[in-house]
Order: sequence, then C-alpha cells, then structure tokens
Amino acid sequence: MQEWANQLCENRQFGSKMTDSKYFTTTKKGEIFELKAELNSDKKEKKKEAVKKVIASMTVGKDVSALFPDVVNCMQTDNLELKKLVYLYLMNYAKSQPDMAIMAVNTFVKDCEDPNPLIRALAVRTMGCIRVDKITEYLCEPLRKCLKDEDPYVRKTAAVCVAKLHDINAQLVEDQGFLDTLKDLISDSNPMVVANAVAALSEIAESHPNSNLMDLNPQTINKLLTALNECTEWGQIFILDCLANYTPRDDRESQSICERVTPRLSHANSAVVLSAVKVLMKFMEMLPKDLDYYGTLLKKLAPPLVTLLSAEPELQYVALRNINLIVQRRPEILKHEMKVFFVKYNDPIYVKLEKLDIMIRLASQANIAQVLAELKEYATEVDVDFVRKAVRAIGRCAIKVEQSAERCVSTLLDLIQTKVNYVVQEAIVVIKDIFRKYPNKYESVIATLCENLDSLDEPEARAAMIWIVGEYAERIDNADELLESFLEGFHDESTQVQLQLLTAIVKLFLKKPTETQELVQQVLSLATQDSDNPDLRDRGYIYWRLLSTDPVAAKEVVLAEKPLISEETDLIEPTLLEELICHIGTLASVYHKPPSAFVEGSRGVQHKRLPGSTESGESESPDTASAAAVSDAPPAVIPSQGDLLGDLLNLDLTPPTTTGPPPPASSGMQMGAMDLLGGGLDSLPPIPLRMDTPQSPQLPHQSPSPPDYSPTELGGDLGGSPAIGAGFGAPPAAMPASFSAPVSGGLDDLFDLGGGVGMPMGAYSAPKTVWLPALKAKGLEISGTFARRSGVIQMEMTLTNKAMSVMTDFAIQFNRNSFGLAPAGPLQVLTPLSPNQTIEVTLPLNTVGPVMKMEPLNNLQVAVKNNIDVFYFSCQYPISMLFVEDGKMERQVFLATWKDIPNDSEAQFQIKDCHLSSDAASNKLQGSNIFTIAKRTVDGQDMLYQSMKLTNGIWVLTEMRVQAGNPVYTVSLKCRAAEVSQWVFQSYEAVLKN
Repeated sequence: MQEWANQLCENRQFGSKMTDSKYFTTTKKGEIFELKAELNSDKKEKKKEAVKKVIASMTVGKDVSALFPDVVNCMQTDNLELKKLVYLYLMNYAKSQPDMAIMAVNTFVKDCEDPNPLIRALAVRTMGCIRVDKITEYLCEPLRKCLKDEDPYVRKTAAVCVAKLHDINAQLVEDQGFLDTLKDLISDSNPMVVANAVAALSEIAESHPNSNLMDLNPQTINKLLTALNECTEWGQIFILDCLANYTPRDDRESQSICERVTPRLSHANSAVVLSAVKVLMKFMEMLPKDLDYYGTLLKKLAPPLVTLLSAEPELQYVALRNINLIVQRRPEILKHEMKVFFVKYNDPIYVKLEKLDIMIRLASQANIAQVLAELKEYATEVDVDFVRKAVRAIGRCAIKVEQSAERCVSTLLDLIQTKVNYVVQEAIVVIKDIFRKYPNKYESVIATLCENLDSLDEPEARAAMIWIVGEYAERIDNADELLESFLEGFHDESTQVQLQLLTAIVKLFLKKPTETQELVQQVLSLATQDSDNPDLRDRGYIYWRLLSTDPVAAKEVVLAEKPLISEETDLIEPTLLEELICHIGTLASVYHKPPSAFVEGSRGVQHKRLPGSTESGESESPDTASAAAVSDAPPAVIPSQGDLLGDLLNLDLTPPTTTGPPPPASSGMQMGAMDLLGGGLDSLPPIPLRMDTPQSPQLPHQSPSPPDYSPTELGGDLGGSPAIGAGFGAPPAAMPASFSAPVSGGLDDLFDLGGGVGMPMGAYSAPKTVWLPALKAKGLEISGTFARRSGVIQMEMTLTNKAMSVMTDFAIQFNRNSFGLAPAGPLQVLTPLSPNQTIEVTLPLNTVGPVMKMEPLNNLQVAVKNNIDVFYFSCQYPISMLFVEDGKMERQVFLATWKDIPNDSEAQFQIKDCHLSSDAASNKLQGSNIFTIAKRTVDGQDMLYQSMKLTNGIWVLTEMRVQAGNPVYTVSLKCRAAEVSQWVFQSYEAVLKN
C-alpha cells in the first residue's frame, strides 16, 4: 500500500495539476465494463484516466483483476506516468494471474533497453517485485544488462533487484552468476551503487549465513569507507552495518577504520549515528587502553549520544535503551554527563524510568550527592510507578557506592516519615537489601521500621519486614508478637510471605528456643499439613527434620552467615551484552534480547561476538575466526534458560560408592556424580510426606527415631525420564497408510540405482580445545572433545593441574540441555592429581537426562567439582555425536517422508573447498552414521540421498550434490525440526573437511 501511495504521489510531478480524489469517488453500476471500454480507447488521455481509476479502485481494496489483459495492453506507451501506473498494477496482480503476466515479459525486455534510464530502472524494479516463478527465468537477461548499465541509477536499482530475485529463486541467481556481479559492484565508482550492492549482499547473506558472500578484506573495506562519505543517509547505514561485521587484523587497522568512521557521529540522522557508534564500540575492543587515541575516541563518543536525547520522546527512548547497553560495557564514555539523564517534568514515563536506570549505572562517589538530591525530589512526584522506582534507586545507590550508604539510609528514613503508603513499602524493601550489604551497621533504624508494620499490605514489603524481624530477632524485644500477628492470616498471605514467615519463625526459635516452642510448632503444622503449596510444604519438612534430629546443624544452616549481595544484580550477562553491542541500532538493542529470541523461523539469525581485546594477549587470525564461531567461542547463555548455578546444584544425584567401572545407567535415575553441594543427599534422614497424626518437632533432649523410608517412597523417580525431543516433531516410526501405495514422480528413479556405498571409515572426532582455562579454575585446566565410539557418546577430557596443591575428589554434573545429555557414570579420576600432572579421562554419556532447549541448540553447561572448589564452563558438542547407528531409512519410506515434509522446512547450504569424490564422501559420512540411501547421476552431477536419526528420534533427510572437479557441494536438508538443520550442516562440513 505504501508503495502504491508513493507512486501516486510521484505521478503528480508529471503534469497532473488537478486533485486525484475524483478517481476514488465513482460508484457507478457496471464500473468494470466502463473501465474496460476506456482502457481500450484510442485516446491516450482517456486511457491514462482509466488506468488511474483502476489503481484507485485497487488502492481501496476493490478487485479489478478482471481488467488484467486490458491494463497490460496499455504498457506499450511512451508516457512515463502511464507506464508507472501499469507497472504498479502488474506488481499487485501478477501473482494471481501468472499466465497473463507472461504477456508483459516482452515489454520488460524492451523497456530494459529504452534510451531513458528512468524507464530502464522502472522496468528492472518492477521485475524484482513480480514474485512469479514462471517468468523469473525470462528476466535474467534484462537484469544482467541492467547490472552493467552505463547509468548508475539503473545499476543501483538492479542491485536491489538481485536480492529480491534471490528471495524468489536462490538457485537461479547463483546459476546465472548474479552474486559475482553484485560483488563486483562494490568496486563501482558511484557510492549509491556501492551502498545498494552492500545492502543486497547483506540481505542475501542474512538468509544464508553459511554462504560467506560478504568476503570482507582490507581492500574491500577501503572501498566501502571511500563510498561512505558520499552516500545518502540510508546508504551510509548499510555500509556501516557491513563494516560492523568485519574483524580487523590488528589494532592499527582498527584505529584507521575508527578514524574514518568518526565523522559519521555528527550526522543529523540518528540511525547513522547509532550505526557509527556500533562500529566504534566493536573496534575499540581491539585498541589497547593505554593508546592516546583510545582516550580521544571515548571523548568523541559522548556528545553524539547526548545530542540524541534532545530528540522527540520515542527517539529518546530508543537512544536510552542503546545507551543503557553502552554504559554497561564502557561507563567511562558518559561518566561526566550525569546531568543529561536527570528527569524532566514533561518526560513520558517510559523515558523517565529508562533515565533513572542509567543514572544508577553512572552513579559514583564523585556524583552521588547530586544523584541523591535528584532521587529524593523524584520520590515526591505524583506518578506512583516512577516514585517506586526512585525509592528503589536510592537503595541501589547505597549498595553501589559504599561511602553514600549512610546518606541513603537517612534519605530513606525521611521518606518513611512522610507516611505515604507506597513510599514506605518500597523503602522497607530496599532497606532489607542494605542490611544484607552492610550487616551490623544500620540496625538502629529497625525500631522506626517496626512502627510502620500495620501499614504494609504488599507481599514484597511484608516479606521484607518479616525477614528483618527474623534476622534481627535478638534485638527486637517483641519479635515473637510481631511474627505471631502475621501468623493469624497465614493462609491468606502470598507464597512469598508464607515462605519468609516460616524461615523467620524458625530463626526466632533457634535464637530464643524456650519462649517460642509453641509458635514454631504452629507454623510447621500450618506449612506441612494445611498447605497445598509444594515449595512451602518441602521447606517445612526440611526445617522439621533439621530441628528434630540435629539442632546444632539446624543453627549452622539457618543462621549461617549470608554472602553480601552484589551492587549490580541487574547487569546483563556478559556474553549476551557482547551480542547486543553488536546489534546497536536494531530492535535487539531496544528489547535487550538477542535476535534469535524474537525473530521466528529465520535461518539467518547469527550470534555475533565482539572481537578479543589486544590486552588479553590472545590473537586470532581471520582464517581461524570462522572456525572459532563454531567450536571455540563460548556460547551466549540466555538468562531465560534459568540460573546455571541453581540448575546445576538442584539436580539430585547419588554419590559414587565404588571405584570400579561405571555401572550401567538406569532409565529412572541419572547416575554419575556426587551432589556438588557435597556429601550427597541420601544421608539426609527421610521425612514422612503424609502424617496421619500431628507430630511436634523433637527438641534437643528428645531422641529422634525417624521411620526408614526408601528413596522411592520419598518422591519416586527423582531423575525422571522426560519426553525426549518434545517440541521437535515426531520421527516417522512406521510408514503411514498413505505411503503404502506405490509413490510416483519426483525421486522415483532412486529405486533404479545402486547406493554406491563402500566400507565406512571411522567416525570423525574434533581435536581437543580448552574448555576451562587454569586462570578461571584456580589452576585446573580442562581440554576436551566429544566422540562416538561403538554406539556410546564419550566426553574425552585432559585434566591438567597447574596449581601448587594436589587435587582430589573430582565429580561432574551437567545442566539441563537440548538433548538430555548426562553422565552415564562417575568421573573416574582414581589417583590424586599432583601439581603439573596431566591425565586423560573418558566419561561415557547417555541421553536420559532432563531436557531444556538451549541457545545455541548444542550448548552444554558443565559443573566440575574437586577438593578446592566447584567450577563452571560451557562447551558445544557436535550434533553428529547424536546420530544413532540405526539411522538408515528404507528407500520407500525416505521418498514418502521427503514429500511429506513441507518445503518450508527445507534448508540449503554449500560446502566449499571439498575435493572428495561422491563415493569417498559417502564412506566418510557413513562413519559418522550419515547413511546413503541411494545415488544417481544427472548431467555429470552425483546426487546422494542420505538419512540420519538423532538420539531423541528426530529424522534428518538430505540431498547432497557433488560434481566432479567442482569443490563446492550443495546440501539440501529436510527435517520437521527446522532448528536442527544448521547444526547438522556444520557436522557435514566438519566430517567432510577433516
């Protein structure tokens, strides 16, 4: 619709002086008939008026497709305005009338050779918009001529047309060599042609991430930077986004690019500014911090970001979301610009809240006084949400800047004295956090807090107050009365308050046992017998068991010293932050989510990382960069997957009892490692899950005699056997009824040909890489790889002790992952690991563990424990490890399944620089359980049809084309779980190239 409107507006410059509204007003009977007569009129002016009426009807949604042949007849004209209107009509109706659209082909071909460049460009633009397979092949020749046209306007239009044609028929574009022509246009003398060529190549590369189309090198980068100065603003954005995907060879090249991009920071268009900031933020990673230019660049980045905040509110919000990421990565850029983030009275609430967040991130000892003065002012505003956030911000400042803590507490007490209900409640919540950060320092304010107990009606504030009373019960004379007042309406409270009340009363009992025995019995009875909430019941039973068996241990657990809370609990996880910095100026930087989290069904979403800083001492050559993206780079851990520490430590695993060979894994319990909290959980005395009679907690003088429950009675099968592969689609276990009849067409000739498969080679195993560096694990270095041997997945590791002390008591545990990978036995390190000693360890794995979809799909989060500490790392396993030995599909089933899977689920990739024959490739792949079903030869090209099956039952079908003498293989994959495709392709590439 927008394009039609633009075209109609554009037509006005060709002499249409009167208003066009008349074309929208006609409602005569027999309108189509009248229009048909007018379109076939001999008078040019009448014909043009008729076409305008047709376009007007089309614009308001009327169906005028019946006039298709009559409108197409009007194409043969010298009038540019009329030609534009006819082309507009063609774009809209060609898809519904493909047979009629072929009539227009000759005119397109003719118009592409018209002396007027505007008509040539108009023809090629319309060709790209007509998405009809039947006529695309006729348009290749005109497009080829336009790509080499003498007029830059025609060339730039043709460049965009290649991207559109690629979207319709990618294979046709590649076969016709348009991609190579597009790459040549990057060297064009006209900057707009260069910009459009870059835009088209970027678009194609995004939908085909493994095609390596944007082969950036210093020479290409130099051409792009030269064109950058003379482009339109959108051309500059395309070029800057392309530059952001380049990894410089060294810091000198990085500095050179930064110097040439810096002038874009003063551009009037905010999108250009943000794209320039993205390039500079990425390339700064390569610059040493002691370099003079580094400091200069930091100073140059601040003014353009500040200028963005003077725009309208919507643009301010986008700028603030991006600035939020920038200050998390490099707070020094805006450390002197605090005042621009002060809230204005007329700012919309979404801008106010974002400014507040950035103020806290920039708060430091130098500016805390003015920040607190501002925040105190905000706390008296009328907007309730904003006031709450301001009060929380005061607490966050106290936690972040220790020197300001006393002033913050004083400010919070002043706010409590206002007696404004929601202000008081927020203040109590943040004071609880301040107590956690600075124990035994500000407890004198507890009396003031207790005065406001009756006014608390929000769960979070009530829970915070209960926590304070329980934590400092020994300092509050009437603590038991205060907690008892909460207990009266126990079942009406939210779960958060109930859990906090239970813990607080147990703390009180451990501090004052003689006075509160009745109170603790009452709360334990309420939590265990009268509650339906499993979390509350479980906590109640644990406390009951602790108090009744070992009060000393209960004291050590419940009253243990708590770790200090971090000042920046809301920072974005580092790997995610790196990825978001690479997406500055896009939706990802506004949502603060990676593109894969909100772009559905796109094979083109790639995870981007910042280049390694030169100060780390690590250097990576461009040749190894792409390989690192597959195997070495630690994957981004998306927060939505849950907390790694919590997930790993919450698994209930039994400790190893023997040092012999690992026992076989049972389907019910996940064997393999001692619980990483130490000691195992089965040493805990069991608690009856159902009590027929109330049972009071046994006090120290009582002798506990708990009944002996088996683990099964306690909760059944703790490991469980999750539905492997949920969400990935079911495997074709048996041939559907529709397959039983002979299937004809398409791939029938598969059955007439031999498989051509010889003896398989051994399965490919990637070389070991460092998973856990010694610097991050107190001297323990772990290198490893994955292998599949005799049907068993193995994790092969090299453990090296680079510390000065002996390491013992090794154990390993996995977090939930996409395919349920879990240790099939304990980690066998039979002798202590002495300093400077290295040992090889093989850990057998099974796939009966808990399943959770990871990002990326083959990400595995691992915890390793020894006598020193627990260490965490992430690694990626090749999907080929999951290909099972019975993955060879029957031919008839293969054919039917291939047809049954929709074409939308087909992905196509290219493997370059592969010099194997089809038979050698087939043998090599069979070693990794990729089975060739059939082979045929067409026009000197071998087509291999292959199948493989993953451990969770997902089937993947492929067609691989191999041509003698051509080092590029084409692999087409079909799978009902489309997200698996790119990882299967990577396995193909790894197996064939190694």
